[in-house]
Amino acid sequence: MKTLFQNYLNTFKGLSQEVWWLALITLINRSGTMVIPFLSLYLTEDLKFSLSHVGTVMVCFGLGSVIGSWLGGKLTDTIGYYKVMLRSLLCTGFLFIVLQFLKSFYSFCFGIFIVMVVADMFRPAMFVALSAYSSEKNKTRSITLIRLSINLGFSAGPALGGLIITFLSYKGLFWVDGITCILATVLMLLVLNPKKAKTIDSTTVAQPQSAYKDYLFLVFVCAMFLFGFVFLQFLSTIPLFYSTIHKLIELEIGLLIGLNGLLIFTLEMPLISWLEQKQHTKIRLVLLGAALTAISYLLFNSTNWSGILLINMVFITVGEMIAFPFSNAFAYERAKKGNQGEYMALYAIAFSLSHIFCHKAGMQMIANLGFHITWYIIALIGLICVFLLLYLDLTLKSKRKNYL
Repeated sequence: MKTLFQNYLNTFKGLSQEVWWLALITLINRSGTMVIPFLSLYLTEDLKFSLSHVGTVMVCFGLGSVIGSWLGGKLTDTIGYYKVMLRSLLCTGFLFIVLQFLKSFYSFCFGIFIVMVVADMFRPAMFVALSAYSSEKNKTRSITLIRLSINLGFSAGPALGGLIITFLSYKGLFWVDGITCILATVLMLLVLNPKKAKTIDSTTVAQPQSAYKDYLFLVFVCAMFLFGFVFLQFLSTIPLFYSTIHKLIELEIGLLIGLNGLLIFTLEMPLISWLEQKQHTKIRLVLLGAALTAISYLLFNSTNWSGILLINMVFITVGEMIAFPFSNAFAYERAKKGNQGEYMALYAIAFSLSHIFCHKAGMQMIANLGFHITWYIIALIGLICVFLLLYLDLTLKSKRKNYL
């Protein structure tokens, strides 16, 4: 047992100090975004918005995320990742505090749109910073550490949010969200001063290529949009399936979803470390993750036995653990030939667009076709993603052979 634990700790070795600080800043920031899981409840219970209005608010949320990711990429290439991260964190903190005072439907739509524009400028800048502070051989594991921070933050955030609502009301959420963003800004100023931080991988390109002219990267972005569309059903239609078809209560649903975070926390870093030692391309590994995720939806239709939900959770979690770190690493690798901020922004936008379309489309399919047909359609979309990634992998392999 001691040897196993030591081997687990060894998978974290070799990461730079700056990456660890980035992980802590991300943990504080993500723990603070506790308004988001309770947003629909706040809008319906506190502001008395209709479900239709809540849907519109979530569209504004998604659109803000898309524009924020794009703008963050542009600004990262113009003024640098450090300034973008710092200003995004600080302004997001104050905007979250102001958001609680917006009570009308139109003002809240505008407010959440602005909040997400500013907040998601952080993502492409953070990706570029992470690339700069990681050596080539440690990039995928550095990404995995940040993912662990995000997952821990999302796990702690809702729990803290529930306590805050109980003792301080919904307004307390906005104050705590804002203050944690400001605290993350202060920590960043203290520990990630660009004059003192050690940049390991500083990539400069004399004539940078636009990500929008990189055909193969655009194929990759389309594949990631489809993967996001499939995976993100995990946040909306799958919990509904647990409740409606398998009659699970809230506690059981929470424990089942919590298994996802537990598996990621305990297994993702050793799994990524092991896969990095294999002779597989990053795209081939992303393909594997996407295939496992698509298969997980077919499992739903294989039996009425509720134990299949546990097996499904293992499949979808392992798929996520493989696909996300290696897709991110591929985007970093590709970004070396052009505007890094623009490349990482496009990668982030793929998932922001998935958020906009997947939940509404999934709910509509369930309402009109039922769960059984919906899972087949979701699996088919996952299969299209797999074929796009296979095409990309074979094309890149052919180009490497021609180059040699």
